[in-house]
Amino acid sequence: MHVIVIGCGLAGVTTAYFLQEYGAQVTVLDRAPGPARETSFANGSLITPSHADPWNSPGVLGVLLRSLGREDSSMLLRLKALPSLGLWGLSFLRHSSQARFEASFLKNVRISSYSQSVMAALLRQHPLQFEHAMDGTLQIFRNPEGLQDALKVAHFLKQVQIRHRALTPDELIEFEPALAPIRNDLHGGISYPDDEVGNARLFCEELCRITKSSGVEFRFGEQVLRIEHRRRSVTGVVTARERLQADAYVLAAGSYSTEFTKQLGFRLPVRPAKGYSLTLPIDKTGPSPRHAVIDDELHAAVVPLGDKLRIAGTAEFTGFDRSINSRRIANLQTLLKRIYPEFKTSQEPQEAWTGLRPMTPDGMPILGTSPLGNLFLNTGHGPLGWTMACGSGKIVADRVMKKLAEFDSSPYGYDRF
Repeated sequence: MHVIVIGCGLAGVTTAYFLQEYGAQVTVLDRAPGPARETSFANGSLITPSHADPWNSPGVLGVLLRSLGREDSSMLLRLKALPSLGLWGLSFLRHSSQARFEASFLKNVRISSYSQSVMAALLRQHPLQFEHAMDGTLQIFRNPEGLQDALKVAHFLKQVQIRHRALTPDELIEFEPALAPIRNDLHGGISYPDDEVGNARLFCEELCRITKSSGVEFRFGEQVLRIEHRRRSVTGVVTARERLQADAYVLAAGSYSTEFTKQLGFRLPVRPAKGYSLTLPIDKTGPSPRHAVIDDELHAAVVPLGDKLRIAGTAEFTGFDRSINSRRIANLQTLLKRIYPEFKTSQEPQEAWTGLRPMTPDGMPILGTSPLGNLFLNTGHGPLGWTMACGSGKIVADRVMKKLAEFDSSPYGYDRF
């Protein structure tokens, strides 16, 4: 069977890997010059089933309304994006009820944990190098209310086997000495020992190398212009170079997947949410953070990646605008100083980045079959694309190749909408 995969970020390259493992002939198309050059390029680097909660938590409407005009807001709604949100936005708010939110949260945790197990098996077979660390994450709190709310969530997650440990301020400093300068600001923390971190771009590049050596064809710098179809089946893909045909097709183009489904006569409930990160080289003469830290109050994550430090945070509903807003980057720098006031960066260039996370109204990915019989979907992961990558790739490959699934992926199908 010949399968064409559109997109070579985390979703596309993992799907291609598992397809070729099953014996498929695979062609991957991407407009970028290499793998993971867009949304997967410099994400938050976190693989965290512990933080798989959808963004539309109860009360999100108030958060969005208060964000208008505030460049320092963790979740920012720009007025120009309102027309594009429309019915999607109403559905997003409808899924923010307590019952719907908790149901989606648990489903996200289940697929995230499954994805971790799939990645572990993959890495046993291929020990890839991507600045991977398996020593958990640390969530810190600056007020007692935030800590108590988070502990309720942590206990809630016990039902899906997510381990945690509550920490006092002194235990926090013992766990992460670089936090010592803000010891008096901390009320406590939670350690999630099963979380992981890693460089998503390096992972994609490494997995691309492995799959290419096994026969997968990667065609970079090749823009897909349209997907052709007849009745309920895709008949071909037209790129800027030529027309290609296959037996099956996988759409893994992140937020841009919606452009293709419009051509095919159905709407994909995915909208872009812009995220930012800043990657800084570490000056080893100063205190170097050892662990990934998530600051509850600041809504920011700081992650050591080899000899660099990445700070990520904020979400912005601004359509498909990928320009880098200097005020949002400056806000990340401010957040970093509030977490690690004594952190020193070297004189090497800093890397500011932004990418469009593909968001669904219920905060869960869309995986598997589509209204067209030979078109399969792998998108809609929002901020959890890295956390769910390997599991999602295997789930979709299972569907394409009609393999007996080891994980019940029915809650994540397109037909739920």
